[in-house]
Amino acid sequence: MAQTILITGCSSGIGYTCAHGLKKLGYDVFATCRNEADVIRLNTEGLNAFRLDLCDSQSLHVALAWMLSQTNGRIDVLFNNAAYGQPGAVEDLKRDVLREQFETNVFGTLELTNLVLPYMRAQKSGRIVFNSSILGFVAMSYRGAYNASKFAIEGFADTMRLELKGSGVDVVLIEPGPIRSNFRKNALAKFLQNIDYERSAHKEVYAKTLERLQKTGDTPFTLGTEAVLEVLVRTIEAKHPKARYGVTFPTKLFAVLKRIFPTRLMDYVARKAGE
Repeated sequence: MAQTILITGCSSGIGYTCAHGLKKLGYDVFATCRNEADVIRLNTEGLNAFRLDLCDSQSLHVALAWMLSQTNGRIDVLFNNAAYGQPGAVEDLKRDVLREQFETNVFGTLELTNLVLPYMRAQKSGRIVFNSSILGFVAMSYRGAYNASKFAIEGFADTMRLELKGSGVDVVLIEPGPIRSNFRKNALAKFLQNIDYERSAHKEVYAKTLERLQKTGDTPFTLGTEAVLEVLVRTIEAKHPKARYGVTFPTKLFAVLKRIFPTRLMDYVARKAGE
């Protein structure tokens, strides 16, 4: 019997590649995304897709019920992938903007995870995979909202790993660095929508932020979304998965540097890397 996997954020990027890739490998994939138009498109491509909006609790219940009705109540893997980045200096982030960032990246993700857990506990097996980021353990300037949301996810995942010991449920973090996707395009839209950059104390820096977000080429060490698919397959198929899997050279390098560098030196490196 093929393993069943529920994936969030499948309209493009990592989620899209992983949904199609796992389906080709024989997994029973249930692909979800926020917009109905994307659901229709994914279904026409041969995926089993359904609407799921992490900002809407009822949507989570309905989507999970949709999946379980087709699997006799079984869910083997949850891949918490959906997220977005809100750029901007911390002092320019209004409460509503932060709340929106956390509703998707943290609160909705954790609510869905907690809905899934009783089924995995009853099975005495399951794997919860969080798609985190290099920014889940290294802070970089002008990415405070996203940094904080991914730091929070890492904190929850580490805690759950301890609490679920002996349950048969594994908790795993995937930490990508630069991946080719629509992330910058979506971040640019959020920046223009929510940051009053013309009246900010950071106005001069924001000119560089806009330039960075509008670039169409790859940043150094960027990998395609298939790099995350490859790691996701390893996390699913490993008998005893690691707690963390780094993807891309920057993630692996910064994981080492954070362990050996003093804070001030790490701050300097992070500032330079984030420019």
